[in-house]
Order: sequence, then structure tokens, then C-alpha cells
Amino acid sequence: MATRDAENGPVLGTPDDFIDRPERQGRLVVHVVIAVLVAIIAGGWGYVMWTATGQATVPQQVIAFDASKPDSAEITFGVGRPADKTVVCRLRATDANHVEVGSKEVRIPAGEGYIQLKERLDTSAQASSVHIQSCYLV
Repeated sequence: MATRDAENGPVLGTPDDFIDRPERQGRLVVHVVIAVLVAIIAGGWGYVMWTATGQATVPQQVIAFDASKPDSAEITFGVGRPADKTVVCRLRATDANHVEVGSKEVRIPAGEGYIQLKERLDTSAQASSVHIQSCYLV
């Protein structure tokens, strides 16, 4: 086993035993390239978020509902929309435990801007609530 005496110097050597590192070139270029890539990705994501509109929301309001019958429920609701667009609304009846017991999709043809409708939903059990789940433009 080869050993080195402590009197002769450190086992790993001294800094003078090693050659100097060459100067690193192009470090600024790497940082600039990374910064440009990050800016492009951030700008692209910002553009996507800015232009992403999803489905247009349609103002809707439940005016009244009647859930007194064991096999059906009625809802009166109002929908505002652009006059030249058709709207589809999904109505939903739920029981006391918030379980869906009936649903219906209502297609409202293009026409006047605000319309009030009364719809009947068949239910599989006694409903306790009726609401508009969603309305969207077609």
C-alpha cells in the first residue's frame, strides 16, 4: 500500500501542483440565448391566454321553479343573447341530496335579445331544486 508522509505535503496536492483553468469563452452568449428562449415562450403563452376566449357566456337567470310533483319539475328562466345567435341551455333537476334526477337541453333559436321561457323536466324521483347548469352560444 502506497502512502505519503504528512511531512511531504497534502495527499491531494497543493494548488501549485495543478495547471490553471483556461478562461471560459461564450458565457454571455449562452445566457443571452436562454433569455431569448424564455422571452419567446413567455410571450407565446401570454398570447395564448390573451386570445383564448372559450365559449361565450350567456347571461341567464332562474325566475321561478316548481318541484312539487314527484315525476316532473318546471322552471321559468330568462336568457339574454345576441339577436343573431342560437343558444343551447342545459337544465338540471336535483333531489335533496344534490343528486341529478332529471335534465333537459333546450335549444333557443335566434331571435330577440332577451327571452323568458317555461320548461318541464321529467324526473326519476322527487326533485327539490331546478337550475340552469349552463348556456352557450351555438
